[in-house]
Amino acid sequence: MDHPTTNRLPPWLRRRLAQGGQALLLAVLSVSANIVLLVLSVLSLVFTVLGAGLFAFPAVTAAVRELADLNRRFAGWWTEREVPSPYRPAPERMTVWGRYRWVVTDPATWRDLLWLLTSIPVGLVLGLLPVCLVVYGLEGLIGVPVLLWTLDVWYGYGVFWPIDNAVKALLGPPQGALILIFGAYTGELIHRMHAGFIRALLAPTPTAALHQRVQQLTETRSQTVDAQAAELRRIERDLHDGAQARLVALSMNIGLAEELMRRDPEAAQRLMAEAREASGQALGELRDLVRGIHPPVLAERGLAGALQALALKLPLPVEVDVELPGRPLAPVESAVYFTAAELLANVAKHSAARNAWIRLRHGDGRLVMVVGDDGVGGADPAGGTGLRGIERRLAAFDGTMFVASPPGGPTTVTMELPCELSSPKTSPSSGTD
Repeated sequence: MDHPTTNRLPPWLRRRLAQGGQALLLAVLSVSANIVLLVLSVLSLVFTVLGAGLFAFPAVTAAVRELADLNRRFAGWWTEREVPSPYRPAPERMTVWGRYRWVVTDPATWRDLLWLLTSIPVGLVLGLLPVCLVVYGLEGLIGVPVLLWTLDVWYGYGVFWPIDNAVKALLGPPQGALILIFGAYTGELIHRMHAGFIRALLAPTPTAALHQRVQQLTETRSQTVDAQAAELRRIERDLHDGAQARLVALSMNIGLAEELMRRDPEAAQRLMAEAREASGQALGELRDLVRGIHPPVLAERGLAGALQALALKLPLPVEVDVELPGRPLAPVESAVYFTAAELLANVAKHSAARNAWIRLRHGDGRLVMVVGDDGVGGADPAGGTGLRGIERRLAAFDGTMFVASPPGGPTTVTMELPCELSSPKTSPSSGTD
């Protein structure tokens, strides 16, 4: 649902408000759900000797993992980098003992318990600190010290405890303004520190990441083969139903025209005109087919120019910021171009955004593109908006995609591809309105 009041706020302010609300939620959970789940986890392990833990511990672990996934999701939104889930896949068929053994032998289960324990103080402090700074700054800024001094209430603010004269009271609002500015500008850093803590304990270990990587490569190889086969079938179908059919009709018209040339020149002329029109239509369909495989604009203007051309087609301002010291290989350029086209199409259809942006950089052997908008947020790869298709396209190049789209926005989609560039050519940054 579109909220006009919220959408009038600048994207950076909406992001800060969303981060503050999420961190506050995690702080509340740190002193409630974390404590409850930690106690239940310990009790269910103790009751294993009585048999009840065989049922209870996997159930409690499932709740712990849901809470951990919420923390991973928030940490990913704060840093625009996914925090992967570290858990081993569950066997297809499990007995009660098999489920208990699967949970107990997973190292991520014990790291979750360590996170539950340490997150109680850390999550509380890092979650409340940005909010407390802002609230405390507003308290001084709106003149509460002045008001309470005039009411002769024993009170202090900032560095003055108590406020017992007019000078100290009048210095309350300036202190509040400084604290408010400090809280607003350090909030992002504190959220990133919180995300780093979450990543340190809830992200996969190097060994688990390697196992997941092997499994992912096995799955993406199968998906790539299926996608290539589907693409070949699409090209074959388009050729058969389009250009090939027109070329067959063209050949028949030319043959009939040859027969009618002497005895009915006017009819032959009409057939030749139809043949000329059919040849133009067949040529157009072939061009469209080639454009769907590798857009000519990429060959003519490079990736920066192609992205600018895409931005010009959207009914909203799109800022294009590209810095590449060379050109990627043609297949990589094509994948990045079609990814950007799909994401911008989603922005126009679903986001209700007023502005969008594309940032493209290369470093450490990786091509990184960020497509964002200041719309309503809530984009979900499982929601059927084409994001799963983009993931499969990138998987063919060993690429990854992460979507940060909290409700209320803004939305950013970060794509990374391992990629080397060709001869150095600097592509200037540009803005498109």
